Amino acid sequence: MEQLKQISIFSENKPGRLKKITKVLAEEGVNILAINIASSNGFGVLKFIVDNHERAYQKLQQKGFTVSLNEVLAIELVDKPGGLFEVATILSKKRINIENAYVLILESRKKAFLIVDVNDIERAKKLLKHENLRFFYREEESKKKKRVRRKNDLE
Repeated sequence: MEQLKQISIFSENKPGRLKKITKVLAEEGVNILAINIASSNGFGVLKFIVDNHERAYQKLQQKGFTVSLNEVLAIELVDKPGGLFEVATILSKKRINIENAYVLILESRKKAFLIVDVNDIERAKKLLKHENLRFFYREEESKKKKRVRRKNDLE
C-alpha cells in the first residue's frame, strides 16, 4: 500500500476562510482532488487530498495556517449498490474504527475511493493487506497525466 497523505487545516468558520486557503493552493499550482469540511461551535477542520501535499503543507504553514499532514487509506469502491457496504463490512470485521471518511473520485464515475482516516494506520494496513480490497496508488494519477500530455503533443 502506497502512502496517501491528507492535509488538515484547523480554521475559524467565517466567510472568506476557504477562499484564503484555496488561494494559497491555487497560487502554488496545487490541485485539490478531494475535500471534506466539518465545523462545530465556530471552528472547522478542512481536509484535503491534493496532488502535491508537501508543497501545500509547506506553503500553508508559511502563510500562518494551523495545518497537519497525516496518512490515510484510500480504498477503491465498486460503483454499484452495496459498494460502500462491502468495504464497511471488512473494516468492521477487522475492528478498524473510521475517524473520518469522504470520497475521492478519479475519472468521473469510473473510479471512486473511500478516504478513511483511522487511529492506527499501520495496524489497519496490516489487517487489510490480504483482503480483497484495492487501494489508491499514485501511478494511477501519473498514467492519467501521461495520457493528457500525449494527447496535447498530438494536437
